Amino acid sequence: MIGAELSPADGDLLLDLLRTPTVGLLEEPRGSPRLWEAQKAYAEAAAELGFTTVLHGPPVPAVLELPGVPDPVRRAAAELPGFLDRQPSLVLRLGPSLPREQTVMFNVHLDTVAGGEPPRLDGGRFHGRGAIDAKGPAVALLSGIRAALAAEPALGERVGVLVQAVAGEEGGAMGSFGTRPLVEAGHIGRLNVFCEPTGLRWLSRCTASMTARIRVAGHDAIDDEPDAGHNATVLLGFLAQRLAAELPAKAADGRVCVAGLHTGDLHNRVYGSGRLLLNISYGTPESGRRMERAVRDALAAGLAEFTQTFASHPDQARTAADAETITTLEWLKRGLPALAGSDPWAEELLEKRAGLVRWPAGEPAFTCDAIWMQDVPGAFTVVYGPGDLGVNNAHAAGEYADTADLERFAADVARLLISFTQSTPSTQNGSDHP
Repeated sequence: MIGAELSPADGDLLLDLLRTPTVGLLEEPRGSPRLWEAQKAYAEAAAELGFTTVLHGPPVPAVLELPGVPDPVRRAAAELPGFLDRQPSLVLRLGPSLPREQTVMFNVHLDTVAGGEPPRLDGGRFHGRGAIDAKGPAVALLSGIRAALAAEPALGERVGVLVQAVAGEEGGAMGSFGTRPLVEAGHIGRLNVFCEPTGLRWLSRCTASMTARIRVAGHDAIDDEPDAGHNATVLLGFLAQRLAAELPAKAADGRVCVAGLHTGDLHNRVYGSGRLLLNISYGTPESGRRMERAVRDALAAGLAEFTQTFASHPDQARTAADAETITTLEWLKRGLPALAGSDPWAEELLEKRAGLVRWPAGEPAFTCDAIWMQDVPGAFTVVYGPGDLGVNNAHAAGEYADTADLERFAADVARLLISFTQSTPSTQNGSDHP
């Protein structure tokens, strides 16, 4: 049985990373993420295990012109000085440059969402933003690699390890300027593990998501004459309820989140303009296209129903008459790939040799950067990590990671690497693969 305890140095590294603000610029446009510093500290810790730095820096600006880049990313890059330069990614390698079939890649993200309490270690529990998503798993990964190296001398010789420590995972960036360019540059392996909280259950599927914005652009009015303008609050509120009731049943392999309704903040004004956001996950590109049609159809039906319902209400009659004219549907994000793969050899390695537990077939998947591994030849990808997004309060107040969970993950990483090494035949070192 392989054990992998977090060393005092591991604990210090994790606390250091938690104290280093790395909130992405999509989350805090006026922030100052210290991703360069966090990644440097991570690379220095990995260097003690024999890792070398393959790449540390931002992608070329041309990545933002590729299909599928979310509109908010393009807009932020155009408006915020140094958007890409302040959000670099890091690639580390253990061992020589080996062919893909002799390489395991791990992906961790060091950017976080905003918020969180002061970082601390309380007994066996780490608190702070990123503790479970995903700075804690990133540190535990190094602990697992250390244990594997101690048990299997061929690791780092016959088998190489790549670690991607990326930015641009949070805030709706969808890996468009972090993971995606690294994958497309070939920094991947035969087996690829995206370290996200899965309750130590591996899954080889990952949803993508798309974001729709329903915008109302009408005329304001004062509260004494509410009939003189358009009431975006009433219209968008009506649509929000109708879409929330209708769309989830159509999302066969994903979820629908109706959120982000905003018109204004004052009580004595009728707001004629506003917006409503929908975020929709899907398991296949076909499902995504089907949900696009479902949103369009449901919106058209909702507008027709609103017109019929409120045409006879004096205060809302103008809004009812003009509802279709003042309402538009915009897509901020769509057309992204979704991960769904199978590989008998890799699945047997994970379950039978490494002893890892499979994610239940009937349980919904979630969205992460692993989507960019879809259809990559000669590569099998799983999402696997400690903790639970909900239980461990990822993206919420009180985020934490238990040392015991991190150590179990580290032990699993060690078993996985040992099993992969022992199952991989030796070939001549050296390759054109990065």
